[in-house]
Formats: sequence, C-alpha cells, structure tokens
Amino acid sequence: MSNENRNQENICDMKTVPLSVAFPQATPASIFPPPASDYYQLDDLLTSEEKELRYKVRGVMEKEVAPIMAEYWEKAQFPFQVIPKLGALGFTGGAIEGYGCEKISSTASGLACAEIGRVDASIGSFILVHSSLAMLTIAQRGTEEQKQKYLPSLARLDTVATYALTEPNYGSDASSLQTTATKVQGGWILNGQKRWSGNCTFANIFVVSARNTHTNQVNGFIVKKGALGLSVRKIQNKVALRMVQNGDIMFDNVFVADEDKLPGVITYQGLVEALSFARVMAAWLSIGMAMGVYDMCNRYLRERKQFGAPLTAYQITQEKLVRMLGNIQAMSLLGWRLSRLHESGKMTSGHASMGKAWITSKARETISIGRELLGGNGILTDFLVGKTFCDIEPIFTYEGTYDVNCLIAGREITGISSFKPSFLAKARL
Repeated sequence: MSNENRNQENICDMKTVPLSVAFPQATPASIFPPPASDYYQLDDLLTSEEKELRYKVRGVMEKEVAPIMAEYWEKAQFPFQVIPKLGALGFTGGAIEGYGCEKISSTASGLACAEIGRVDASIGSFILVHSSLAMLTIAQRGTEEQKQKYLPSLARLDTVATYALTEPNYGSDASSLQTTATKVQGGWILNGQKRWSGNCTFANIFVVSARNTHTNQVNGFIVKKGALGLSVRKIQNKVALRMVQNGDIMFDNVFVADEDKLPGVITYQGLVEALSFARVMAAWLSIGMAMGVYDMCNRYLRERKQFGAPLTAYQITQEKLVRMLGNIQAMSLLGWRLSRLHESGKMTSGHASMGKAWITSKARETISIGRELLGGNGILTDFLVGKTFCDIEPIFTYEGTYDVNCLIAGREITGISSFKPSFLAKARL
C-alpha cells in the first residue's frame, strides 16, 4: 500500500472531536433547554389535568429522548426502548373512552403532541399514526368486539398500529385509491400496494383502506402482522423524520376475515373524521417543533459570543427572536381553539384543514428563522435546529398538503369545489 493510500485511510479512520471540545461555547440539545416560549402565559387557558399531562410528557421526552435522538436520527432507526415509557403516560387513544384508554380532552392530546414534537418530531409522527389515525378509526368505525380485541393493547403500546391509506399513484387524491377488496366465503381478499405508511415495518396491526369490488366504495379492514401475502419494505434515503419507519406495503391475495372488516367504513367519508382530527394533531406537533427551536435558540444565543458580546445583544437577533415568539403565540392560540371546537362537536373539516395549513406554514417559517440564527451550527443535529428544519417539511406535507387543505377549507367557505381542473369537469358533462 502506498504512503498516499495509507494517509487517506488514516484520515478516514480518524474519530470526530467531542462536541464539548470542538464547540465549548454552547450546550447541545442532548441537554434540552428549559421551556421559554409561553410569553403570553397561555398555560392559564388549560385545566389542571391538561397541565399535568403536559409536564409528564415533557419530562419523559427531555430525559429519555433528547439524549439519544441525534444518534437514532442519523442511523435512521427507531428507539424502541422509549415505547414503554410513552405507553405509561396514559395519553394514547386520546378522547376514546374505555378499552384501556383514559379519555383525555382533545386539547390534552394536542399538548402531548406538542411536547413530543418540541423534542423530536419522529416520535410525534409515530404517536400520531398509531393513536389519531389507526386507534381512532377502530374506535369510531369498529364493532364492539373489534374495540375489545384491539384497543386495550394499543392503548398500552404493547402493540403498535399503522394506517395504510396513501398509494403510489394516489396521495392527495387518496379517495381514488385502487387497492381492492373482493368478497369471498368467510372474508375478503386484498390486493394492491400502499406507500408512506408510518410504523409499518414493525406494526402488529394494519388499518387498511381498500376499494370494495362489488360496490366500488372505499371500505376499512384490520390486517394482522404476518398475514399470508402481506409484505413490507422500508423506504430508504429519507432526509427528514429519519427515525420514523415509513414503508411500502404489498397485499398479494391477503385474506381478511369478516370479523376484521370495519363496518363503519362503507365509503371514503367514513375516514374523514379521523383524518380531520389527525390534521389537528399534526398542527400541534408543528407547534411543539417551533417551540423547541425557539427554546434552543434562546439558550444558544445567550451562550454564543461574537464581537465581544452574546448574540442576544444584537438588534437583528432580537427582532428574529420576537418574530419567532409572536408566531408561536398565534399558532398556540389557534391550536387551542381548534381543540376546544373539536371537544364541543363544532369543528368542521374546513376548520381542521385551515388550521393545519396555516399553523404548519408558520412553524416552517419560525424554524427557518431559527436555522438562520444558529449559523453553521444550524445544520448540525447536535443543536436540534438543523434536524427540525428537515423534519418540518413532511409535517407541512402529510395529513394533506398546504394546498389541498386550503382547497378543503375553500370549498367549505365558498360552497364550490375546485379540486379538479375545469377541463376535466367539462369533459364529464
């Protein structure tokens, strides 16, 4: 081996300098910063139970997740060891009453999502798919037997669920899905493919939407891990939510017994209620992400000195911090109001969609400002902001893109649907 090759090999084998040595001037996110974003004291709007849950979730996330999140995000692996800690908090299942669920308020569910997202959005997405989509659909559309059979273990997080709706050719146009369900003696045969399903590589329960070949309507099914003909492949090369195990799910003549068909999903509309609630939870998740970035910036800019003064001493820095903090107050108030509307039964799908669209767009703006404030360290996972800067992109997109959610709200306020181009509508006349 030549000297040049040896030198190259030695360079590649060099260990990185510990962060405390490489950059001693600021504290990394593994030691999470204290909360500093409730400038207008919005906690006063919460009940004592809601505050208590918020503090419990915050404690687990800061203690159990913050020290390991950068490592697992880099490896694109899920930290399974935190699942029992989350299950013990008692918020899984949200407003579901009974079946092992504690029936908490929608606001409490949102606050739990925010506190999770404040530290790590991947864990928040794991909970959102499991609780707000899969569990809620079973609770709303399942039989009493299905609820008794599946919900208690899901509530404890002894088992994990995924939600299979999106397909390779049908994302925003999910109601046009083409996975089929054909009636046979004693059950149904599922054929097709799903994509982007979170948790699916390790899920025990798959809540699946498929098109009934007899009625041509969308129906719901529960498929169990290990079913003959069911296969899952992890989606690789993601640059965001890297801890979330998204995947492709293939159904090749998968048999589902009649007892595992969800009777409450007889058309696509049977899915809308859970989808709307998931949009509210996605909004809360992005609120938490913005809070975490603000908290990190608030501490970092006090610790980091340039030109002989802490960065907080400069006018342009203060203006950006105020802009971030103002966004968070507005986002939090809208999230709180959305949740209270849901609790009172007054929330519409338009409310949920407009809230999700606006809040995630403001979170994206706020997090982008935070990335600017941290300069070069703003692209490192060590200081949270770079990771969150990537992670907000799929939150901005999933549970309905910004544009699609605006069209849902627009249809509700104008009475006119503008989802399909006018030339397609004319072609059907």
